[in-house]
Amino acid sequence: MAKQKESTKSNKPKAKPLPQKKVRVRQQVKKGENGGTQLVLLEDMVHVGKQGQLVEVKAGYARNYLIPNGFAIAPSEHNLRLLERYKVRVGLAREARMSDLKSLAEQIARTKSVSIEVNATEDGHLYGSVGPLEIARAMRGKNLLVEPDMIKLPEHLKELGYDIPVPISLGYDIETSILVNILPLATARR
Repeated sequence: MAKQKESTKSNKPKAKPLPQKKVRVRQQVKKGENGGTQLVLLEDMVHVGKQGQLVEVKAGYARNYLIPNGFAIAPSEHNLRLLERYKVRVGLAREARMSDLKSLAEQIARTKSVSIEVNATEDGHLYGSVGPLEIARAMRGKNLLVEPDMIKLPEHLKELGYDIPVPISLGYDIETSILVNILPLATARR
């Protein structure tokens, strides 16, 4: 009789196991000590931090600006590994850029001065003004590739003059200066 009971059990169809409910795991952004969102910066951000730092910012700033524009990522194991490789590449590029800027500073020091011809009155007042844009153009004429935002004039030059010192900040704490001569157009034509 024992065999018959076993055979009846095996004749019953086996019940299919119920499918497991899929659970979606959200990647939640970690909260900091002050209740802000913790992020790892991918680029240097003014007033926030340097590249590779773990910073805490307001949730809206992170969600609406830093993350969508690719300036920061959530701190996970995978992202931190990628960031280390990225930092090595950026470090090499930064060193190359610094060496280029140092050579540019040496070229500027050797050039000493640039001349700019402008319309002026007989008293020496300019009809306009000479600003960083005009100085950058004059420097490009001498094959010195300086951007206007690198030239740090306290105010635009509005009078004729010789050997006016103009400070230039090339970036990465590399600074130099150049002398600017502002000449009237009439003198230049003679």
